[in-house]
Amino acid sequence: MKRQALFIIGGDPRISARPAEAIRIAAGIGTWKKISVRIYLEGAAVLALSEFPDNLVDDDNYTRYFPIVGEWGHAVLVQQGSPLLSEIGESPLRHQEVSPEALAQLASDCDFVLRF
Repeated sequence: MKRQALFIIGGDPRISARPAEAIRIAAGIGTWKKISVRIYLEGAAVLALSEFPDNLVDDDNYTRYFPIVGEWGHAVLVQQGSPLLSEIGESPLRHQEVSPEALAQLASDCDFVLRF
């Protein structure tokens, strides 16, 4: 069975490069196809799914690497009930809201959990 990694990204992409760098790293690791990578966005990080990421720090990482993430066949996970979801417009990526309980279960099933 393929090992699993969960990237939990919570930084604010409007003021920090960390979320963009996390997406770049996740896309690079997932491309190897030796490990299954899932991405969970919480807090302000949900803005990374924006239809227009031009106002985000390192916006080119989102436009370059999110399409790779989209090819993996599963949705980007987002914090359930995040009020910032209404600000992303028509996201180019499929996303799914996840409860704290479902996130905890997913994290316990993963071999690696990385927090950004």
